[in-house]
Order: sequence, then C-alpha cells, then structure tokens
Amino acid sequence: MPTRPRALFAMTPGHVSRLFPPEVLDRVRRSVEIDPALVADDFADPRAREALARAEVLITGWGCPRLDEAVLDAAPELRAVLHAAGSVKGFTTPAVWERGIAVSSAASANALPVAEYTLAMVLLAGKDVFAQRDRYRARRAFPFGEIVPGVGNLGRRVGVIGASRIGRRLIELLRPFDLRVGLADPHVDEAAAAALGVPLLPLDDLLRTSDIVTVHAPQTPETHHLIGRRELALMPDGSVLLNTARGSLVDHAALVEELRGGRISAILDVTDPEPLPVDSPLFDLPNAFVTPHVAGSQGNELARLGHTVTEELERLLTGRELAHRIDPAELERTA
Repeated sequence: MPTRPRALFAMTPGHVSRLFPPEVLDRVRRSVEIDPALVADDFADPRAREALARAEVLITGWGCPRLDEAVLDAAPELRAVLHAAGSVKGFTTPAVWERGIAVSSAASANALPVAEYTLAMVLLAGKDVFAQRDRYRARRAFPFGEIVPGVGNLGRRVGVIGASRIGRRLIELLRPFDLRVGLADPHVDEAAAAALGVPLLPLDDLLRTSDIVTVHAPQTPETHHLIGRRELALMPDGSVLLNTARGSLVDHAALVEELRGGRISAILDVTDPEPLPVDSPLFDLPNAFVTPHVAGSQGNELARLGHTVTEELERLLTGRELAHRIDPAELERTA
C-alpha cells in the first residue's frame, strides 16, 4: 500500500480543532499522514523543524509563521500550502512563488459570512433599524401611527465598491431583493459588470447616487483612505457607509467629523486602528454602529474553511487542478 504524503499544521494551535472538527479531520487523515497534536506556530521549534523537513503539504491558518527562504530551505519536500483562512499575504514571501509551490486559500469560503453580514446590515440600515431602536429605548413607548419618511428597502440604491470575492458574493445575495445595486471597481469592465448584472459606475458617481455604500476593495497602497473627506462629502444626506473590508480604506478622522455633523451614518466591522482606542468617539456617536471584526467566519462557520481545504487536499493528491489556487500575479490587488 502506498505511503500517504506527510503534512503539517502551521497556525495558532487552538485553531485546528475549530477549523477541523472530528469528521473533517478524519477526512484529512485519510489523505495524509499528519499529527493534529503537532501544530507549528514557530518553525524554530525542534519538533516542528523535524516535521517540516518531511512535509509535502502545509495546512496553514491564522498565526502561520512566515514562509521565508530559511524556512523553505528546511522544507525540501514541500509542494503545496493550503490555507484554511483568507488572505495569504501575511505569511507568504516571494520565495514561495519562486519555488513553484502551489498555494490555495479558503478565502472564497470566508467570503460567504462576510457577504451575509453585509446583506443583513444593508437590509437593517434600509429600515433605519438602529436609529429606530434608540428612539424606542429613549421613549419606552411604541410609536403608533408614526411613519418615518425615507425608510424602507423598496428601490433603495446600494453601491458596492470592489468586485472582490465578497463583493461578488454580496451582489448575488442582493439579487432577490427590490434594491438597485451599482458597482465601482477600476479593474472591472462593462462586460464583466453586465455579467454580474449590475451597472458599472465611476466611484464619485456611485457615492453620489447610493443610499448605502458598502466597501469591499482590497487593502493596497492605492486604496489607503479610498473613502476620505472629499468622498464622504459626495454621499447624500441620510446615506450609510458600511465597511467590512479593512479599516485603512476609510479616513476615520474625516468619518468622525462627518458623523458628528449627523448628515450620514456608518456601520463598521473594521476600523483603523483595530481595536479602537477606548476613548474613540465611534463608540458613542449615535449614528455609528461598530462591531468587533465579526463579519468573517465565526463559531461553527470555521468548519467551512476546514472543509474547503480538505477538498483542495483531495484534489491535490488525485492530480486534479486546485479550485482555489492563488495566482501570484493577482495577489497585489486582492485581499
């Protein structure tokens, strides 16, 4: 019977059981020889170093150490890195690509809960739920007969910034609703936008014409403070900015200034810095709704990432094309 390839977990140790519950871990162990009790979070550790020297596959996750030349020199058999999380930018180096090591990511699986969170927030914001809750709390009385003008999701205009994995998944999820969805993305042409079923707009036009603007662009030098003072001023009165991408895409000083004026609102799952300082006005402004970076996979959703990596592992070992292989040429403009 052929010997199974050797693999090694490389991540923060506590994540393995969350990403790979027993039934998923059993599938992994049927494919490769791997010790779930040996999880590398430091490749200088002697046991990790010994396992690395024999590993053909690294199964990585949050907390994986950087794969630099020294680490790769110590892993002469390595042929694939399968990442049970989103971005691989934090731990891959040019040496990985130069050596022809295949890299796959579960980013598409992690895109779903972010898109679901965003969909929920779009619909709740359209009903003005957060302000309605605060008014109800203050009055302690039901506002019988009171109709709030401008509230509702019929025909509400939603502007999506970035046709990323999450942006595209969100567009799919928004399709059944009576919303008008537009897209801004400099890397998408009219034909690609038409295939997604949405009009393509310049960023300024999207900001001017959207009731809710949701940010899904990658974090790159070009997107730093993509939404700044000028861009916020373009948004209509009463509109909402929603950010589940990266905090640095929004100029928070400019946002706080705009929110203090009361003209727009914001829903933020990511901030800059992260976490926020304890005295940040974003905690107290009534038109800011802030959550602690929870849009991505949480709780039982983590098993979806492990399942995705397990399927990739099976494809790899049966000679099939990886479904989620990372193209290094596109890495700079992806999350």
